[in-house]
Amino acid sequence: MSTAGIDYERELNPDQLAAATASPGPSLILAGAGSGKTRTLTYRVAFLVENGLPPERILLLTFTNKAAREMLGRVCDLLPHDISRLWGGTFHSIGNRILRRHAASVGLGHDFTILDRDDARDLLGACYAAIGVDPKEKRFPKPGAVLELLSFSANTTRGLDDLLSSDYSHLEEFAEPLARLADEYRRRKTSSNTADYDDLLTLPLDILRRSSQLARQYQERWACVLVDEYQDTNRVQADFIDLVAAGHRNVTVVGDDAQSIYSWRGANFENILSFPDRYPGTRVYRIELNYRSVP
Repeated sequence: MSTAGIDYERELNPDQLAAATASPGPSLILAGAGSGKTRTLTYRVAFLVENGLPPERILLLTFTNKAAREMLGRVCDLLPHDISRLWGGTFHSIGNRILRRHAASVGLGHDFTILDRDDARDLLGACYAAIGVDPKEKRFPKPGAVLELLSFSANTTRGLDDLLSSDYSHLEEFAEPLARLADEYRRRKTSSNTADYDDLLTLPLDILRRSSQLARQYQERWACVLVDEYQDTNRVQADFIDLVAAGHRNVTVVGDDAQSIYSWRGANFENILSFPDRYPGTRVYRIELNYRSVP
């Protein structure tokens, strides 16, 4: 245990303490709402830095910018160290940083523009005429619906044919024009030097999968990976974590196995259930004391 400034035993309850000061290796922290999981993860980061791990070798992944700022702000308050080089943020913000560094490998310039939802829908809508579909055709799905379909496909890594034959069977008759629409949408994003939010997840993973040398660089860069709200990760996010942690398997994930709020983004609850199987030797910590409920 650290001999530095923070008194972990005073600041944390026994369950939190065990998780925050765990030895290297895969750790699964199961913590419900109000149990201090953010506090535990914050002190975990502080413990790693106090015990000699340079901040730039830590990757902290969250689901909201607010959570990332809050956590990093708390770490700054706890430590005298400069942690500005710690890689912390949402999956999309970290993906954006990686993609801008290696944009050329996927046909983009490093100054690419990120499309918001409205812009993405408008660009997709402009593709209809190009593939010979009348945008006023009542039976053909509107751009917003198609965008949802393409986003679900991207986040679950399931092909259009698979989705159309199962989850979207009412659109199966349009399989061929939808495939052409998806291709045209991808082409126009590249030609206009733009990327949508899903690209910020899928393209960095594609880049690292294509280059084993580049993947090794990031595996060596981050000696420890920490993930908040792990129960809300989708297939792409889980695959990204597994890839960058493949060398050291020094992964700490925090989640509530009783809830998942991002299923509409393709969140896969199996990720948290299968974590010990994918990471043999995982230590499981349960933080069960609820500070928001007096009883």
